[in-house]
Amino acid sequence: MHIAPYDNKNRPIVDVEDARVPLNYFNIVKLNRGEVFEYALPGYETCIVPATGTVDVKVDGARFHDLGNRTADVWDGDPEGVYAPVGAKVRLTCKTDTTETFIAGAKYDKVLAPFDVRADQLDVVQYGSDDTKTHRKIKHILGADCHDRVGRLLVSELYTVGEGGWSGFPSHKHDTDRRDADGTLIETRHDETYNFRFKPQYGSGLQMLQRAENTPGDAYHVVDGSTVLIDKGYHPCAVLPGYQMYYFTILGGLSQRSLTQYFQPTHAAQLQTIPGIMDMVAKFK
Repeated sequence: MHIAPYDNKNRPIVDVEDARVPLNYFNIVKLNRGEVFEYALPGYETCIVPATGTVDVKVDGARFHDLGNRTADVWDGDPEGVYAPVGAKVRLTCKTDTTETFIAGAKYDKVLAPFDVRADQLDVVQYGSDDTKTHRKIKHILGADCHDRVGRLLVSELYTVGEGGWSGFPSHKHDTDRRDADGTLIETRHDETYNFRFKPQYGSGLQMLQRAENTPGDAYHVVDGSTVLIDKGYHPCAVLPGYQMYYFTILGGLSQRSLTQYFQPTHAAQLQTIPGIMDMVAKFK
């Protein structure tokens, strides 16, 4: 489930109907000034987010100018995004010397209206603490504020705060739509895709994937540019001391957009030790 960094030549890293995470789509598009990239994805809604550089975006007849304001890396300012409906004809034009642009997608069957999310419209939450080694900031591009305008797609950027520490802890999963005996929703099926970046760039981290409760799982050494696919299981990750970690996050739901995370019972008591974690949970809507 770990895809090592490679030159994808503007072709999807996670294509439509990928057997591993069929609800997700992910592409990284690299362009030079004046170059154009076009796509249309029947059955998938998408979000265009420049990691660096600036692009003009045309979605069918709608135009969104000067999207993206970061030059050096993903730590160099706040993200911006454009939502493109299912099957829309999308055209990206590079306005700066170069751009690296993420295209995130989720399977959906209705056509909605395109819109943009600028830096001053982000839904931001910061939680955890240095003491618990869980301090992080989440910048939701398509988050709770966009709930009525998006089908099944959630798109965010997650940053470790400080140097070193854990993310995605207490361990949780979201691989099954299910309710408890009283009918209360306790978990939703959401496929998830990450793309990691590190500062300094030669930093690295660890992605765990525990498929079943209290059994050994898998662990992946993630580096700058790594992509990780989360189909099922508990999946915390960590960054080496002395480095900062970022990951671009794509979530696509099977039956609804709002994410209900199921926290691993073994570690559920840790929910009481991490400041602000329930605010984080509430933002994935």
